[in-house]
Amino acid sequence: MFINAIGYYVPKQRVPNEYYFRKTGLTSDWIVQRTGIKTRSRARPDENVNTMSVEAVKNALPSLPYNIKDVELIISSTYSPFDTVGTAAHVVQHEFGIEHAKAFMMSSACSSFVNALEIVEGYFASGKLSKALIIGGDKNTAYNNEDDPKSGHLWGDAAVAYFVSKERVTPNDFEILEVFTEALGCIGKGPEGIQLRPRDGGISMPEGKDVFVQACTIMPRNAEKLLNNNGFSFDDLSYFIGHQANMRILKNIANNYNIPDEKLLSNIEELGNTGSASCALVLAQNKEKFAKDDLICISVFGGGYSAGACLIRV
Repeated sequence: MFINAIGYYVPKQRVPNEYYFRKTGLTSDWIVQRTGIKTRSRARPDENVNTMSVEAVKNALPSLPYNIKDVELIISSTYSPFDTVGTAAHVVQHEFGIEHAKAFMMSSACSSFVNALEIVEGYFASGKLSKALIIGGDKNTAYNNEDDPKSGHLWGDAAVAYFVSKERVTPNDFEILEVFTEALGCIGKGPEGIQLRPRDGGISMPEGKDVFVQACTIMPRNAEKLLNNNGFSFDDLSYFIGHQANMRILKNIANNYNIPDEKLLSNIEELGNTGSASCALVLAQNKEKFAKDDLICISVFGGGYSAGACLIRV
């Protein structure tokens, strides 16, 4: 598979840590020390996953090497839908007149975007289509309980859009060497680790310690799996992008696997945990810095539990 064009949308507003001191009594230093977050992105009241997805697609269009109407599949990967019937996938289909595409929404918590990539891979393998559009995004602040001292300060809003093809379209395409996902509902606290119950407290992370331990174990394990499968090691990586849930998790992985700071890409300090966008957003924001033959590994871990990894060559 190949990535043909990438776009993203991040709301302009930033909410500083001091805001949460007034809410929960947590100091900025405490939040930074334990999460690495200084500010987080917040969508406007009139913005949602649907509107942010449309903006992310618009951002990608100038670099798209074919007509958007050639897209045959649109997947919205999110756990915070604005509308569970008129999904972001259908809104994008309507907005850009992509008449003949399949369109649906899927969710596997923060690993949703990588899961969507694997779904696209399956469609490509079946021979049913050759061009797809994946939108990853969440408006966490629509469900966030800001008075929750455990996780109310973690969340940000954003969306990304990736156009993906079965075959290479241009020499500038990024090649997806391998993608892998797994459900992990049977380990640790499983479905109780992270929750989003719209009518019962919204998004929460009651088992933060278990999430930390599992993420520090699973994300590098899956990255190593893909690297080994393709004849590489961590030393061969140009960049590692882990799920943007907690900078301490990323630093733990970097220390244990000797990943230097310059190879560890992140946006959590400014944007917080942007959920389904997360890793894909980090790659999108850094796409201009990548050089030919750079090797990039994305590895994610999310609620449920769920996980996945993707190995990309520029």
